[in-house]
Amino acid sequence: MQNPVPPRPVFVYDGDCDICIEWVNYWRALTGDTVDYRPYQQVAAKYPDIPSGKFAKAVHLITPDGRIATGAEATFRLYQGRFPQGLLMALYRWLPGFRPLSEFGYSFFSRHRGLLALLTHLLWGRDFQPPMWTTTSWLFLRLLGLVYLGAFISFGTQITGLIGSDGIVPLTNYLAALQEHFGTRAWSLAPMVFWFDAGDAMLAGTCIAGALLALFVVFNVFTTAALLLLFVLYLSLVYAGQVFMTYQWDMLLLEAGMLAIFLRSGSGIVVWLYRWLVFRFMFLGGMVKLVSGDRTWDSLTALNYHFETQPLPTVAGWYAHNLPEPVLMGLTAATLIIELLIPFLIFAPRRPRMLAAWCFVLLQSAILLTGNYNFFNLLTLCLCLFLFDDAALRRLTPQRIAARFQDGKNAPRPGRVIHALTWVFAAVVLFSSTELLLRVVTRDRSGAMSPVTTAITPCRCVNTYGPFAVMTTVRHEIEIEGSKDGGMFSAALPRLTLRMMSFADFVQTNGFGFTLWCSM
Repeated sequence: MQNPVPPRPVFVYDGDCDICIEWVNYWRALTGDTVDYRPYQQVAAKYPDIPSGKFAKAVHLITPDGRIATGAEATFRLYQGRFPQGLLMALYRWLPGFRPLSEFGYSFFSRHRGLLALLTHLLWGRDFQPPMWTTTSWLFLRLLGLVYLGAFISFGTQITGLIGSDGIVPLTNYLAALQEHFGTRAWSLAPMVFWFDAGDAMLAGTCIAGALLALFVVFNVFTTAALLLLFVLYLSLVYAGQVFMTYQWDMLLLEAGMLAIFLRSGSGIVVWLYRWLVFRFMFLGGMVKLVSGDRTWDSLTALNYHFETQPLPTVAGWYAHNLPEPVLMGLTAATLIIELLIPFLIFAPRRPRMLAAWCFVLLQSAILLTGNYNFFNLLTLCLCLFLFDDAALRRLTPQRIAARFQDGKNAPRPGRVIHALTWVFAAVVLFSSTELLLRVVTRDRSGAMSPVTTAITPCRCVNTYGPFAVMTTVRHEIEIEGSKDGGMFSAALPRLTLRMMSFADFVQTNGFGFTLWCSM
């Protein structure tokens, strides 16, 4: 007697196994009504060709075409079409050794279900459900809009004095030099809107437009279009700003901003690209310290100097600097652990991943309290949102917002074209970012890069990171001296000198912000 052909896949499991029921509830929420879940105690008689003893030992997936998958293969098939779990089925089919290893693991846990329950609850929690990032994405975009707002306003208050017609490094001179050196290629090597107009009004207008578009994102108005224009305008400012806009926080904002354009598509791959960005940012931050060969990191004495020699220490930085040396060495070791080892937990199950997030939050908050680095740490904290999910953020989210996305009905549904474009974009980002990461890890200093990475480099949507690779151990301060009566200097001209200022004097004089100490 042949087994009946079901109208849709049937997943048969042990209805007397509590941990089996927990996982079935998870898969049911994941697949919806596309799969029929039945305990073998109810349906075993319908499948006489399958001994009941096999039903008790392993799950079975029976498809409408009559195919039967068991054990690990049956569970992997439930993930097909979903990222990243869908990769398991591809690995099962094509990676040598993965199939027997998977079936061995399944067989082991089927015989030790108590251990499976313990690990499940430890790694995922007791009431685990398929992760959703609708609320997470919504909150991130609002915060990203605020970061954009601060970035445009901050640079807008200085832009004419820095790169205006009478600025320190006028943009018009820079554009002329680019055209003279690169000719028509200058437009593609330094893409910016200022090729059309580089006047002071255009510079100020760009910052005003950026601030207004950032408010559009904050209030969720024409969000996708606003994100696209924000990226274009900020990329223009990065190139136009020259030496004033070459900091890592500018690169991080551009990369996060580009990903945000695709985040609105609703594709889960973008969430994983953000996690990959957090991994690269944190891991490269630790890796550059190792490959630099700097003695302060090797001897764990970097924080003995960091709080004093950083560009803009805060009052809290003075107290941190005066901590006992063993404490500073312990904090240095903790920094390296958080940057080099903890990032790998990003790819672990839910609870270890959230542990990594809290470690990053702790590190970035400590940096934020003891130094001023523009929006660098604030943006990094925003990126850490993607290491959580909607369920984890529910307690911290206003009830009105949480209820709006709780059932997933308001989650965006990408069309086929947008879905395809998102995957093409993801493939390019993964390839180029992996190449750049490997160049740092392997200390590859050759100039040759792949054509893909070379082509997207001008867009700054993939970058390398790694602050404080070499720790500065001496703090130089500018002292401006002058004489009112001409007795000290000839013709009463001011003189610039470099001298050492005590850290206590610096903090007392400057508090939270200025690097220039003047004495007349």
